[in-house]
Amino acid sequence: MRKGAISRDGVFKALAEYDELGRDGFLSKYGYKPATGYFLLHEERTYDSKAIAGVAHKFDQGRALRPDELIGGRSHAARWLARLGFTIRSSRSPDWTRDEIILACDLAMTNGWKRLEFDDPRVIELSALLQTMPIHPEELRNELFRNPNGVARKTVDITSRHPDYTGKPTNGNVLDVEVMNDFLARPAEMAEVARRIRQGMSTGEFQDLSPEADEEDDFSAPEGRLLFRRHRSRERNKALRKRKIDAVLRQGRPLACEACGFDFEQVYGDRGRGYIECHHVVPLHEAGEGRTKLGDLALICANCHRMVHRHAPWPTPGELRASMEQKHADDRRAAAALTRPRRAADEQMPNP
Repeated sequence: MRKGAISRDGVFKALAEYDELGRDGFLSKYGYKPATGYFLLHEERTYDSKAIAGVAHKFDQGRALRPDELIGGRSHAARWLARLGFTIRSSRSPDWTRDEIILACDLAMTNGWKRLEFDDPRVIELSALLQTMPIHPEELRNELFRNPNGVARKTVDITSRHPDYTGKPTNGNVLDVEVMNDFLARPAEMAEVARRIRQGMSTGEFQDLSPEADEEDDFSAPEGRLLFRRHRSRERNKALRKRKIDAVLRQGRPLACEACGFDFEQVYGDRGRGYIECHHVVPLHEAGEGRTKLGDLALICANCHRMVHRHAPWPTPGELRASMEQKHADDRRAAAALTRPRRAADEQMPNP
């Protein structure tokens, strides 16, 4: 049986059976518990998405999936149903991302690190902005998604963790404290990050940037996802990359990685000729609307590019090269210590 290989027709048949048996009867027949996270909306009715997806397999593949064979969240049922064009809604709002917390921290900082109320015009304005940000998919947005009450509550979570706060802090989360500490350490830089995010939203620039498939697991940027997407979009600009490569070749230099020296043509021959990746070395919070200069770009191999983006703060190619050289030097010293001849005095020491 192929999990997720269901059709709209199979889903409609599962919905019909759900309607015929009623919710309790349907769930009891197939052993499913009531949904608590995601629901399927169809013709103004709400259905348990996990159970519907599992039973749809019966009509498409001969038997229903057992509850323990699938997950009700985005990785299984909700994703399968959304892929078929069905409307999925979450019963709870998604966790706040770094981008959103940056904007909330910026607001708290401008208010002297004091909490704001739900009816404050600045809270209402931020609520409206957060609701338009292209970070969370529609199926995760319920009717309370980033409403003024939720935004005001987030300012409480943030300000109650400020070093000068004397009361009992709220629960909040680790990311609230992490971003707040970034603001305390680098207030001007983080305020500029918030301004860049707002600017990108007001111009509509971020709406056209597709999310990275692996952005949640394979990168770390203090400036958040949206500026990172813009950063990657510029790196992948084919015309800009070609101009950079042409400029290097005109100077008679090889297309070698500026961090590790890897040359694709030397290793792969004709297949690797002319290939190298571009990395935008300008910090995200400084990379505004201005034209990208060739000097802002570095040629770098795919492996080093991944390593640069993996953890913040991002090293420059030169800094990454220096760290590799230091590691190699440490490895050589360790190897030399292991192969160094033993001293005569050591040889004459009796065994215990």
